[in-house]
Amino acid sequence: MNKTSFLISLCLFSSFCFAQETNWTLQKCIALGIENNLAIKIQQLEIKRNQKTKVSMLNELLPQVNLYGNQSYNFGSTIDPSTNGRVSSNIQYDNFYLSAQMNLLDFSKIAEAQKDKITIEIAMAEKEIIENEYKLQVLESFYQTLFTQELQKIQEIQLQNSKYNLDRISKEVTIGSKPKSDLYDIQFNYAQEEKRFLETQQLLTIQKTQLFQLINYKDLNIETVVLEHTIANPENDLENLKNPKIKAALLALEKSEKAINFQRANNLPTLSAFYQLASFYYKPLNQPEIVVENFSNQIGNNKNQQVGVQISIPVFNGFKNNRAITAAKIDSEKSKLKIEQEKNSLYQQLELEQKNKKNLESIQAKLIEIENFARASFTTTQAKFTTGVIDVFSYSMAKNNWLTSQYEVIKNKLQLQYIAFKMNLIKTNTL
Repeated sequence: MNKTSFLISLCLFSSFCFAQETNWTLQKCIALGIENNLAIKIQQLEIKRNQKTKVSMLNELLPQVNLYGNQSYNFGSTIDPSTNGRVSSNIQYDNFYLSAQMNLLDFSKIAEAQKDKITIEIAMAEKEIIENEYKLQVLESFYQTLFTQELQKIQEIQLQNSKYNLDRISKEVTIGSKPKSDLYDIQFNYAQEEKRFLETQQLLTIQKTQLFQLINYKDLNIETVVLEHTIANPENDLENLKNPKIKAALLALEKSEKAINFQRANNLPTLSAFYQLASFYYKPLNQPEIVVENFSNQIGNNKNQQVGVQISIPVFNGFKNNRAITAAKIDSEKSKLKIEQEKNSLYQQLELEQKNKKNLESIQAKLIEIENFARASFTTTQAKFTTGVIDVFSYSMAKNNWLTSQYEVIKNKLQLQYIAFKMNLIKTNTL
């Protein structure tokens, strides 16, 4: 391959890659947006925090081990630790002990571990809710931009047609076959169409900018972006909702029920085992005539061990815990109503979207019929205008009618796609 061929191939490859980057689908926008969304990243960190703070049942059963030590000085009348008799002397006393305690049965710890597990699941469900609401935002922004993009395409074609007629009228006026007033009329009509096209182009640039701001993506040229649309696969099962709001509400109910168990556990006994190893050292102060064992001998000789089992049974807590149980039951009832509230809200949304879908489907055939009539009218009007039978304003009206009918057909189809995607997100959180 010679140098020229290599450069041509490289340019073609670069152009292809650049073209690939300028074509954006809804799925691509949502995937990139979720990857860049800061609120989702914050919620992901919240999930990790809950996972780190969760204490497993195994850790709850591990013994608590503590080492204690103290040194004290007794002056005047005190107790001699070696004889337990009262003497008039000053004594240095060092006490050391190692204590270990382990709960063998603690119902409150069991309930708390179950609550912590649900807390993590709720954080995950809340992340799905953020993602779902974000997907709906991107979906709406994407299709609003797509509507304008399709309108611009139609206006561009119509503008090319008007430019052709403007050039033709200009030539005919030059050779004297058309009056100059016809040129003024077509120039005015063309200027109006240029203005509308420019406004649509500006609106499209704004909407594209808003879309890519929403997905937090900056490394592209907005002017070269082309949005692509794909057909949605609607879900017909309206009963089996898989919306994360329902999932979060169910988990909240489960957590409230665990909270009741946690409060009830405070009324149940706790069984624990304990072990203690202790020793001490003493030394009379300012009494050189008294001989005592050295530190290591005393620590060894004075060792004492204690092992036992302890049970703690709540007898009276001032009705405080009973009030907490009642409050937890009220929270549980609220959680049940929250589930019904979320379901009703989602069903109402789906019902409205379903009605909108049926309305758009029922009107689609009529819009196509109107477009066919408008096209036929424009075709005959174009011929009459070319032969000078009608003026430019009649021609402009026929052309605008065709443009409007074309856009209404395309927009109606895109709105059907938008509703199908929206219903999928509401029902299953997927496209």
